[in-house]
Amino acid sequence: MRPRLNPEARAVHRAILGEIRKRLILPGSESYLGLFSLTNDIDEILKRQDYLKEGLSRVRPEMKGLISRVKPVKFRREFLGDRVLLVDESEVERAEAMNLCHVTTDPEEAREYPIVLSTTGYGIEVELRPQDVAPELYVIPLWENRETLEALAELGRITGRESVAGEILNALKEFESVNAREQLLENLDEMIAEKERWLNERISEKLENFSLTLSGKELLNFLAQLREGNYEAIFSHFTGIEEEIIELVNEAERELSDALGFTVELFQRDELYPVHVPPERVEELRQFLERELALERYLKAREVVERIGPLIPELKKELEKIHELDFLLAVKEFTENFSFPEVWDGGIAFIRGRHLFIENPQPVSYVVGRKPQEFAVPGSENVGDENVVILTGANSGGKTSLLELITQVEILFHMGFPVPAERAWVEPLDELFFFRRKRSVYGAGAFETALKSFVRALRGKGRKLILIDEFEAITEPGAAVKIIGELLKVAQERGFKVVIVSHLGGELKETLPFARVDGIEARGLDENLNLIVDRQPVFGRLGRSTPELIVERLARKARGKDREIYERILASFGRNV
Repeated sequence: MRPRLNPEARAVHRAILGEIRKRLILPGSESYLGLFSLTNDIDEILKRQDYLKEGLSRVRPEMKGLISRVKPVKFRREFLGDRVLLVDESEVERAEAMNLCHVTTDPEEAREYPIVLSTTGYGIEVELRPQDVAPELYVIPLWENRETLEALAELGRITGRESVAGEILNALKEFESVNAREQLLENLDEMIAEKERWLNERISEKLENFSLTLSGKELLNFLAQLREGNYEAIFSHFTGIEEEIIELVNEAERELSDALGFTVELFQRDELYPVHVPPERVEELRQFLERELALERYLKAREVVERIGPLIPELKKELEKIHELDFLLAVKEFTENFSFPEVWDGGIAFIRGRHLFIENPQPVSYVVGRKPQEFAVPGSENVGDENVVILTGANSGGKTSLLELITQVEILFHMGFPVPAERAWVEPLDELFFFRRKRSVYGAGAFETALKSFVRALRGKGRKLILIDEFEAITEPGAAVKIIGELLKVAQERGFKVVIVSHLGGELKETLPFARVDGIEARGLDENLNLIVDRQPVFGRLGRSTPELIVERLARKARGKDREIYERILASFGRNV
């Protein structure tokens, strides 16, 4: 059953959830937080505590970086246009239902595709299974998410739970050659253009350095051949440079052939300078490479799937578990140095509790209701299992913060979480009410609204904790004593636990003998004339208010006539500067 919270208590709950959410790394991990909604079922609380004790012991800070590298691995069904599935007439409906590629019963039609798969013995023999027809749809998402697999493998090592990711990564090494071919195909235009530039630069250098040297007789013969138009004889003088250029072209093509894995002839030889590759040849080469790559990708993917197919369901489970690790890591970071509270019967107690949202808070020990025997803190001998406590003392001394801390401990306990204290005992509640003082709201309307809220909190029966912050601030002190007194008597009669912050502790104690009065006291002024406040309440003692210390501070700072007045006021307290 879920305990009931009033709006202020729900605000504390939301703040706690927000602190955990902002520590989560992965989208989707928040779903685990939803498993820890408030409950007062003791068995469920203990079950959650056991789960968290085991889970938090497994997570390490170094996991955070690894978890941030994990991305979803999405296996999508796609229609692949580079293949055809040749089947018997009786298999057409089943094959088409997979919706993975073209399906035909005609071998002639199948010839048009780079990849021909068949159940009839015509092409690559397959069974009518997605992993046979389209193994790339399993392998490519894994190949693209190798960083995720590496992170999973390392997380498995850290947690001592072996991951299948390592075995999948080993199998994916077979796919590296396909990736290299894909990169080559992507860079084909640039690679060919680079060879063109290289060739033309080298040819240009050779032409610049070429010189034709003829003797006098050879020159006369050359001119005679020129007049006669005997160009074959004339060109014979340039045979050497032509052969050198052709050798450069051959060298460039050999290098391209080595890179592509088969012999290519791309460059024209009828025009030796400038050298260029006709666009249609590049396109023919691209189409050929694409067909070869499609077939190689299919064959490699099928080989890999045969090895890792049984591991994919386990991998999906591991990816889900990463969200759990993310959640546990966020909880561990948030609850560092917290402790798991004991289920208690009759109230709440904690030792050295620390406010969640105050930087470097002073630890505070407190108890409301039945005191545990182990609650051995200074002054605890003055605690007598009181259900109703009046908290008094210094302004800005931490009274409201203590109510907030009690609320935080209660809420974390009802989530099954550890709490910010060295040790704690908490009773499961049916209802938790936290009435925070509204500093900007006064008058009859505010008083009426507050009174209605308090009366509603006192309705019915059950295990209730009611926390009230300075009710008297919205009405006259005389009336407040009477009203608060009667409200607390009702709470006492019904066995509810109440902590009320009030400056009327002395007056209330006279009419409420069953209530304990605790006090937070200012101990004096430091060397800078700032108040020294011990935020640990003194059990069973009315807390001194701070006005006399304020007056003393003003008297020390003042000069002249103002100082005389402050000293006179201070003397009325029986104190001197």
